[in-house]
Amino acid sequence: MSPHRMDPAGGCPHADNARLLARGAVTPVVLPGDIAGMAVLGHDALKEFLAHPDVAKGAEHFTELREGRIADGWPLKTFATVQGMTTADGANHRRLRVLVSKAFTARRVEELRPRIETVTASLLDGLEAAAADGDGVTDLRRHFAMPLPMGVICELLGVDPEHHERLHHLSNQVVATDIGPEEAMAANRELVAVLTAVATARMADPGDDLTSALIAAREEDGDRLSEHELIGTLLLMIIAGHETTLNLITNAVRALCAHRDQLALVQDGKASWADVVEETLRWDSPVSYFPFRYPTKDLTVDGTVIPKGTPVLAGYSAAGRDKSAHGEEADRFDVSRASEARHLSLGHGPHYCLGAPLARMEATIALERLFARFPGLDLALPEPELTRHASFVGNSVQELPVRLGA
Repeated sequence: MSPHRMDPAGGCPHADNARLLARGAVTPVVLPGDIAGMAVLGHDALKEFLAHPDVAKGAEHFTELREGRIADGWPLKTFATVQGMTTADGANHRRLRVLVSKAFTARRVEELRPRIETVTASLLDGLEAAAADGDGVTDLRRHFAMPLPMGVICELLGVDPEHHERLHHLSNQVVATDIGPEEAMAANRELVAVLTAVATARMADPGDDLTSALIAAREEDGDRLSEHELIGTLLLMIIAGHETTLNLITNAVRALCAHRDQLALVQDGKASWADVVEETLRWDSPVSYFPFRYPTKDLTVDGTVIPKGTPVLAGYSAAGRDKSAHGEEADRFDVSRASEARHLSLGHGPHYCLGAPLARMEATIALERLFARFPGLDLALPEPELTRHASFVGNSVQELPVRLGA
């Protein structure tokens, strides 16, 4: 079986996913820079792999990186080398996760609801104003889907609004897979510089925010959180805390506009907005292929051997439409299946997304308020004309021009 060459330009993943799934649940891939890797695509295989005790996330397990065969500026290097929860294992992972999890307890998330509702209402006003200035057309992604989760996560972290736009731009570059080495290195340097400035500001003026809490934990016990781990954790929180929810809201709006019968079910009270969120997570995952995990020994998954030290992509978008798990109509967007839907789009096992409750709340509130205010909202361009992300990591479009309707 010849390896599948991952397209650095990204694009819609679903046709390739269906073709690869027909070959098997696990497939060899070629990553940018001709790096050999594997992708786990099938739902059951991915669930097993994500929780397997012989699978690690630490970069020391990445054979080619450890042997010095990965160049600086490799577009996926940040995913492997950033110091934080996504590259930690065992006790070290638990230590970092405990520190961050205090901001995402059920109580703390629920306390954010009034603020999310207020921000949503303000953004809807801005969306309407932007449409009035644009002959009835506005970019919902720029004016609504992005600033909501970015504003919430930055408020949690104590990041001043002046940094929001730049952090979003740099986050986009970090998750891009078609970026050149010099541009990638420059984006990483600037992102670290911005986050270092954020941390420095919070050291000088601590507040009731997560960054201040992480700094306090580090100062109380020097080995609790290193400086690199602090910056790495902030980087993770910024990117994961807004990019995924941004894509989730964007993809849900696209799905509902393309399936007006499903929108009608929700508007008629026959399905919930939470159902829309779960079906979107399954049907059009905000993350297509997430880097990386590494077997710590040769590992057989669904009959395929993944050699020790191989970088493995978690194929969330493929698993969401795996017919062996979701039935022959897995390709159909159906909000009524949400109560029995089983998806892995927020992860599984020890690295399950800490921010999942917050992402679900933000998306549910955003969609409910958006379509309550603009029930006739529709795309201003046909779906095939929307420009896709230049990445096989993030799964969405770059802009979402809409008409708000009467």
